[in-house]
Amino acid sequence: MQGHTKDATGEGKRADQVHSRDVFPEGVPDGLMVFDGLCNFCSTQVRLVLHLDNAGVIRFTSIQSPFGRRIAERLGIDPDDPSTFLFFDRGQPLEASDAVIAIMRRLPRPWRWLSVVNVLPRRLRDAAYRLLARNRYRLLGRRETCMIPPPHLRERFIDAVPPSGRP
Repeated sequence: MQGHTKDATGEGKRADQVHSRDVFPEGVPDGLMVFDGLCNFCSTQVRLVLHLDNAGVIRFTSIQSPFGRRIAERLGIDPDDPSTFLFFDRGQPLEASDAVIAIMRRLPRPWRWLSVVNVLPRRLRDAAYRLLARNRYRLLGRRETCMIPPPHLRERFIDAVPPSGRP
């Protein structure tokens, strides 16, 4: 999902080139992972992050949820055709390998050390990411409904648009 949105000049920008405060004036999401809830590979990644992030600093919304759709639409991304996920890191929506690296940085040691892959050129990292993203349904399949988190983790998932617009 190379999400694109229009800037003030009418030019298209990648979602990770747009600052959240321009798109979310009511509040910038932070530490929020927007994922394809129908993708088994993506849901597996969410479960892995839930397992590794004992401090609970990362929250989640599926792109199919009302909140996920709102975020995608505000960034000019088609929520019915997600081919990547977003991660909001300190007010910045990140995509592809940048999103993966930002998530790794928020995980405890030794997992955060994996973020060292950021020394590789972005072009190479994103090419590997796109290859995986294109084949994710072939690798682990697709489900008919979004994953349902266990009750003890439910508070880390945001499905409805928060009243203030802020997660």
